[in-house]
Amino acid sequence: MKEKTNKNLIGVELGNTQRKSGFTIIELIVTVAIFTILLSAMLGTFSVLARTVKVAREKTVLASLASNYLEIVKNMPYSDVGTLSGNPNGSLVDFTNAISQKIEAVTYKIYYEVTYMDDPSDGTVLAGTDSLAADYKQVKMNILNTVTGQLNSFFTTIVPQGLEGTTNAGALLIQVLDSQGNPLAGADIHITYPTTTPTIVLDRQTNASGQWVEVGLPIAANKYRVVVSKTGYSSDQTYHATVLNPNPVHPDATIANGTVTQMTLSIDTLANLNIKTLNSICQPVNNVNVNVRGGKLIGTSPSVYKYNNNYGSTAGGINLTSIEWDTYTPTLLTGQSWIIRGTSPIQKIDVAAGTTQTYTMILDTNTTSTSLLVVVKDSSSQTALENVSVDLKQGSTTLQTYVTGGSVWPQNSWTGGAGLTDWSTTTPTRYFQDSGTIDTTTIPTGVRLKKTGTIYDSSGWLESATFDTGTNATNYTILSWLPASQSASTTIQFQIAVNNDNASWNYVGPDGTAATYFTTPGTDMGSSLDGNRYIRYKTFLSTAINTITPVLTSVNVNFVTGCFTPGQVIFTGLSAGAYNLTVSLPGYQTQNISLPSVNGNQLFEVLMSP
Repeated sequence: MKEKTNKNLIGVELGNTQRKSGFTIIELIVTVAIFTILLSAMLGTFSVLARTVKVAREKTVLASLASNYLEIVKNMPYSDVGTLSGNPNGSLVDFTNAISQKIEAVTYKIYYEVTYMDDPSDGTVLAGTDSLAADYKQVKMNILNTVTGQLNSFFTTIVPQGLEGTTNAGALLIQVLDSQGNPLAGADIHITYPTTTPTIVLDRQTNASGQWVEVGLPIAANKYRVVVSKTGYSSDQTYHATVLNPNPVHPDATIANGTVTQMTLSIDTLANLNIKTLNSICQPVNNVNVNVRGGKLIGTSPSVYKYNNNYGSTAGGINLTSIEWDTYTPTLLTGQSWIIRGTSPIQKIDVAAGTTQTYTMILDTNTTSTSLLVVVKDSSSQTALENVSVDLKQGSTTLQTYVTGGSVWPQNSWTGGAGLTDWSTTTPTRYFQDSGTIDTTTIPTGVRLKKTGTIYDSSGWLESATFDTGTNATNYTILSWLPASQSASTTIQFQIAVNNDNASWNYVGPDGTAATYFTTPGTDMGSSLDGNRYIRYKTFLSTAINTITPVLTSVNVNFVTGCFTPGQVIFTGLSAGAYNLTVSLPGYQTQNISLPSVNGNQLFEVLMSP
């Protein structure tokens, strides 16, 4: 009995021992977890404290540097307050010549920017009531942390002992406009003086009025180069007179004592031009050498063109990207085995800002030394005329008669009213329908919003009749209209619909969807419309001011059917000599033209009057 009891006691003790051991392990795990949490919290606190100390230390360093380097400025003579390559010019370092100062493990770059400031109490340059506006100087001291890239700036104002303390100096007023003549804000202006080895280099930006006034510039004749630009935009600048450009259109600026020199430069969004080189059956032609010249001049007497480059075609074309808005004239370079049969549009193309446009050159093999390309246009609108009979005679003998197979659908009157389904030359002043808020009869005629008393309707639309191009092998090119710009707060927009059944009219914009509109005249209609025989346009007018209306006076839809060329015929296989042309079209005055000497590959333009 005793032995059994001892055994039981031993069992109890063993059991208690096991339970005590289990609690010890759990307690250890809990202790470690608590310690880990506390340690993490402590580390987080230390991290926050470290960052706080670092920020506080950075502020202390910046305050010390700012105090020291601004004090230098305050103790300088007023005439010396300026930067080495800035305006005003002086002895302070600019970004290029920045001071490096290492504090602990961080290197700081210190540099200055100084500008003249205008006190409006004595007038302003823009108002024409202050000639120089150099009343005092504002100093901007910059401190760049080269490790973090953080830039901090501090400002102070330095006032001369007397107002208008600058002598032998003038001001430069720069106005920047877009292609429509509107002020352009945020344009970058780069000014250097002199134009070679400059001692003044300035970078400015135009204000909301598209202007910048730089005051206190040292006097100099034709020594200030001005370049204006903006990301995604073209550029414009002044030029120095050279042997090749003796008379710049915009010469480098002259600064005269106590006067304001004014200049206007123009930039706008970049555009693209695709030039197609095709044969008479629309097949691509490669290795064609073409000169492309813009219409803008940077110099006169002699003419110096801003854009004048030579290219060679590949894959049946030449793609010009990121070019400036301008009127471009592509021509064949001499010494090739090609002649131009015609172009679309005719001879040249107006490329509007921010657009992508197509110019087609139709070529023939040059099997003869003499040919005559005749271009026939309306004298007032300058648009190509279709169905014109062109007779070429030598003496009284008719050699050949051709008819212009034009590719322009023009409409410049809507006085005939609505209700016409199919447009034709016998009913050129009618259209299909409108919103009821459109006026087409008020003199001078055009499409405008309807007026009741002195108030115009806020919006309206007009849908044209159907135009039949005659074939589904049609490529639609340029949509243009006049006037090119409208009154402020008014808009004119277009959409185009095409089909092959003369029934399904789905209007789209430049991206091929109903969500967009053509808003800029001279825009390429895009390849999504090609391959359709029938076409209509729909114009949308709106105004935000009920006393003003937009006005539409003409619409031109350019297209190419097959590879015909608008308003153009070519006579080949000629011999050099004298010829006569008879050009006739119902509704226009017939013209009899004497050409005393035709030799080589010549082009002759005929303007027809009603």
